[in-house]
Amino acid sequence: MAQIQDQQSGNAAAKPSVWWGLGLAFAVGAVCIGLGALNASIPVMLVAILLGAVWRNVAPVPAIFDPGIAVAAKRVLRLGVVLLGLQLSVTQVIGLGWGVVVVAVAAVAITFVATLWFGKAFGIEKDLRMLMAAGFSICGAAAVAGMQGVTRAKQELVAAAVAMVVVCGTLMIPLAPLLVRLLGYDDGAAGMFIGGTVHEVAQVVAAGGIAGGGVILSTAVTVKLARVLMLAPMIAAVSLGARRVAGNGSDGGAGADTKLPPIMPLFVLGFIVMVVIASLHIVPQPVLDVAKIAQTLLLASAMFALGLGVHVKSLIKLGGRPLVLGAASTVVIILVVIACIALGTAPALN
Repeated sequence: MAQIQDQQSGNAAAKPSVWWGLGLAFAVGAVCIGLGALNASIPVMLVAILLGAVWRNVAPVPAIFDPGIAVAAKRVLRLGVVLLGLQLSVTQVIGLGWGVVVVAVAAVAITFVATLWFGKAFGIEKDLRMLMAAGFSICGAAAVAGMQGVTRAKQELVAAAVAMVVVCGTLMIPLAPLLVRLLGYDDGAAGMFIGGTVHEVAQVVAAGGIAGGGVILSTAVTVKLARVLMLAPMIAAVSLGARRVAGNGSDGGAGADTKLPPIMPLFVLGFIVMVVIASLHIVPQPVLDVAKIAQTLLLASAMFALGLGVHVKSLIKLGGRPLVLGAASTVVIILVVIACIALGTAPALN
């Protein structure tokens, strides 16, 4: 008995603490944020995920970091999604008119369905196309995390989906302002276009700044936040569909033995609570500012951890199809938003 206890205590002592990996992830995330603060053109999330991917495929990553990196790639990412809710105010979105809501719903719904269709046509496995559909239609990495809570996709697929959405979104930072000029949009339409097409909130801020800042930037951020508000209902709808399929046992008749996905992952529920709190305007602005910094740090740290899960050999096996799917999804959302603006949904700004 004493030998068993000694062996168990020895195993516990040999297991690395999660704080090694978490400390590393937070340190790299902070460095990336610092680089972004020095130069606004530096894509923080892209740099973070690239640092992790390069390290993983160029040099060995000490095993002492593994437990903490696993926590950062999942739990830290989900905590960042929760804090993202504090940036959203329903009244702010409605203040620009119901056209913003129409654009958000149309862009998310059509792009989500189109991405699933293209993904199936390209022969991409179901979990990856579900993750990419969420990331490209709603709000990038945060939406990928939300969809993973329903699909329970492998971590390497999550890393691949996040990499695709970060790369394509970063390319949209200079492309969206250029398209705005070519299309001859006024400030209201320009802001709606950028907020409706660019994938990550931080990328929207960068693109809006390049396009002229001011009214364009504020409109773009508000439209983007309207898309982010679609996260919870989309995750709930997909989850209910998955539960119905699993409950019917359509994949093999073993519905009673199939573990059903949650109707609403707990962290998505936390996201909703934060949105409600933000919409009540009861949180002091200094607290919101700190929460925004914390949310950026959490997501940047999670991106680095996800980057450490990117194996070049695995990406090679996937081939170029995910990148093609990302490009196709981006084209779809651009066309949807252009059509909505042509129908007169852009806010009339003085």
